[in-house]
Amino acid sequence: MKTGRKVIWLELLDKSKVAVAEQGKDKEKKPRKAMPRWFWPVGLMTTGIAGAAVVVLRGCWHRKMSWPIRVEGYSYQVCLGCGIKRLFDEDTFHGYGSYSYDLHELIARDRVARLKALHEEKPA
Repeated sequence: MKTGRKVIWLELLDKSKVAVAEQGKDKEKKPRKAMPRWFWPVGLMTTGIAGAAVVVLRGCWHRKMSWPIRVEGYSYQVCLGCGIKRLFDEDTFHGYGSYSYDLHELIARDRVARLKALHEEKPA
């Protein structure tokens, strides 16, 4: 032996011999199957199409919002990417409710939600 490693030959049931190195690594490696040449380009194309579908179907993620603006006793924020609006709570300093392009619709929804909450609190 050139390297001085001890190699033990074990006979298996089918009478084939396998070399087992002292460190537990096999010396005889199985050949890997070669991937088809078209595999990588198809994978990249599929990933690109999936990413584009997410952007098209999801649209703007509303990550960049403006500072709160106060109108008619309500505060709201505007998305700097697409212009959609969302009501803003100044006490907790967080946006709340759904998104809409029409501010008056957001205010009307909030008023209805507050009236329902008040009506449910009062015992009949």
